[in-house]
Amino acid sequence: MSTDPLVVFTPSGKRGHFPTGTPILTAARQLGVDLDSVCGGRGICSKCQIQPSFGEFPKHGLTSSDDALSEWNSVEQRYKDKRGLIDGRRLGCQATVQGDIVIDVPPESQVHRQVVRKAASAREMIMDPAVRPYYVEVDEPDMHTPTGDLERLATALKDQWDIENVTAGMSVLRKLQPTLRKGKWAVTVVLHKGHQDSEHRILDIYPGYDETRLYGLAIDLGSTTIAAHLTDLRNGTVVASSGIMNPQIRFGEDLMSRVSYSMMNPGGDVEMTTAVRTALNALTDTLSAEAEIQPSQIMEAVFVCNPVMHHLLLGIDPVELGQAPFALATSKSLSLHVADLDLTCMNPAARVFILPCIAGHVGADAAAVALSEAPGEQEELTLVVDVGTNAEILLGNTTQTLACSSPTGPAFEGAQISSGQRAAPGAIERIEIDPATKDPRFQVIGSDTWSDEDGFDAAIATTGVTGICGSGIIEAVAEMRMAGLLDAKGLIGSPEQTGTPRCITEGRTHSYVIYDGTADGGPLITVTQTDIRAIQLAKSALYAGARLLMDEMGTDTVERVVLAGAFGAHISPKHAMVLGMIPDVALDKVTSAGNAAGTGARMALCSVEARASIEKTVREITKVETAIEPKFQEHFVNANAIPHATDPFTILRSIAPLPDALFNTQGSGEDGGRRRRRRAT
Repeated sequence: MSTDPLVVFTPSGKRGHFPTGTPILTAARQLGVDLDSVCGGRGICSKCQIQPSFGEFPKHGLTSSDDALSEWNSVEQRYKDKRGLIDGRRLGCQATVQGDIVIDVPPESQVHRQVVRKAASAREMIMDPAVRPYYVEVDEPDMHTPTGDLERLATALKDQWDIENVTAGMSVLRKLQPTLRKGKWAVTVVLHKGHQDSEHRILDIYPGYDETRLYGLAIDLGSTTIAAHLTDLRNGTVVASSGIMNPQIRFGEDLMSRVSYSMMNPGGDVEMTTAVRTALNALTDTLSAEAEIQPSQIMEAVFVCNPVMHHLLLGIDPVELGQAPFALATSKSLSLHVADLDLTCMNPAARVFILPCIAGHVGADAAAVALSEAPGEQEELTLVVDVGTNAEILLGNTTQTLACSSPTGPAFEGAQISSGQRAAPGAIERIEIDPATKDPRFQVIGSDTWSDEDGFDAAIATTGVTGICGSGIIEAVAEMRMAGLLDAKGLIGSPEQTGTPRCITEGRTHSYVIYDGTADGGPLITVTQTDIRAIQLAKSALYAGARLLMDEMGTDTVERVVLAGAFGAHISPKHAMVLGMIPDVALDKVTSAGNAAGTGARMALCSVEARASIEKTVREITKVETAIEPKFQEHFVNANAIPHATDPFTILRSIAPLPDALFNTQGSGEDGGRRRRRRAT
């Protein structure tokens, strides 16, 4: 085992041991980490900016001290003096490894920017927003009636619009008098009234009759990605969408890792809160620029997020969510002022609404999915699966709705996979394996051309083939199973067993070669036995959660499956079923809902009635806690097989036959496995 310092890069999850004194840029290049540089490491271009993290990282198995990198040098100081450098950042070409360290590569330092696959779904919105403009004509001040301008404005709103109980914050009071006089006592007032509010809040005021568009943000704050949709509050149209990687990834890829970081590092929760709020401000600024609007036109933001993200957004230490009974600080919806969350790239009087959480491990994002997909209103028994590093699962019909969460981990995102990476141009996202020749063909993000088609090399000239993302690894494992490269237990066969030299020996196990670019200085992209195990663990947790809900409902089958999130939009139902991620069901009954959590956030942004509706729905959902259910472990173990050890998957076998005798020199997977064990004994 190497005694050299361990360097872990996020968000890619790639890691390696490097001798003391190795530049971070060199380490990144050797691991294939996407870190930009155009000046040859001379500290001129600043493209290789990195963000080191210090403290205890149980997820990565390391503790990073303040001296884990070389000291700040004159090259970095010169660059900061001339062009500026965000506090805490270093130049990867100048900082060298001195000890174990976690390095975050910010989006602007990545050559191939991450593709955040959470686009707004096409959905007609019912418009009943909390924010509305009103034109009023206000009485001029009169020495004989000594009332203030705000009071006379309130009287005008009551007389002309039947609106009572109006309040205003300091940002409005400061501009109230000059605006009234500029408009010659006619103004357009922007009011906010939530579904539980007893009064209207004045958010802004414009002179005269003003048709300035008003906007809101629907934000899906995930543990891996943050997606935001800038929405016109007049008609519900999404005018700009954007997404970024959640910068908290450097503190841990999954939720429990972040809870652990908070537990083991005093002030760690504050670090993570600051990181995500800074990212939200940057994302909001990006959307405003893209839509060519002023930040002051953004009047409200609606957030959906899992419980840990919920607490960290609010600045609440999530420590209680890391241990039974997984108590939330509050499960109710929240209506806040933007200043409460340090959101500075919006109107200074803007409001924030956060959907209610269902339970300690089932958050506001699951509530948003329930609002969007409404499983409790379906006649068919419907399973809704929103997959991320933490899967939220809903099962329901008009009789009852159940919910649970399941810790799938980051493998579905391409993390913890030997050749894995986040979704970015150059990443393999689709793959097919010929069952006769065992040869693969694939597509990469950024090109529609398959690898065996003319023009592929030209199509990927700017990106190359860089790795395999979450959708690619899922399809790869399923295709390996269908092509006879993998047995039911998840074991990759040898070259002799599978009949292809693409199955290479690596110690006591085997790997399957998808792409070999080493001759041209490119990567060797393989699926290893360790990769298979990571996918098995992730899919087993997902399936076990769904099976637990089915037990609670008293059924062995479902009638319809809805795949939500980035996973749902980019994985074929057949591959998901071959892998055993979802129950056996007719393929035409498996549909994609896209970013259902984001859609639910937009619905709540556009309608106060939708907010009231989801609060009622959340109170009626039955929560099943996977952590304390004895049968969860049984279901998890059975789901380790591909597709499953005990559930028959009858429909699947009729549409995607799975080979029984995978390894022609050892017999069938299970029988051959038993013979091999007897010989070893």
